[in-house]
Amino acid sequence: MHIWVDADACPVVIKEILFRAAERAQVHMTLVANKALRTPPSRFIRSMQVSAGFDVADDRIAAQVQAGDLVVTADIPLAAKVIERGGHALSPRGELFTTDNIRERLTMRDFMSQLRDSGVQTGGPAALSQADRQAFASHLDRLLAQGA
Repeated sequence: MHIWVDADACPVVIKEILFRAAERAQVHMTLVANKALRTPPSRFIRSMQVSAGFDVADDRIAAQVQAGDLVVTADIPLAAKVIERGGHALSPRGELFTTDNIRERLTMRDFMSQLRDSGVQTGGPAALSQADRQAFASHLDRLLAQGA
């Protein structure tokens, strides 16, 4: 298993959970972003900088992910690609995307996009809560224990 992190929008607290988990489980992890990232010194953790642009980091992750890998992302279309390739997708809020729920998430994403495009103010996501962090850590631990 390899952990891929869509790191441009990943909250710092989630990255810290991931850093500790990668070390503890001795699992290789790559953070992909369009800016340089600082990572702790580790033989298991690295960062990959891609050029700036719409979905460049997502496209790189989608091209690299293999069956059984874990991708941490809030991007629904990327999560769908990961699932299609046999990988696991987990949002920073602790939502595990599956073949059972990804179509619904894509539909809701498209609907919200249409609302915003028509001028409706939909607001942004709520702040990351303690419950979100706990849900993320719990799903991450379960996936690591299973070897994803």
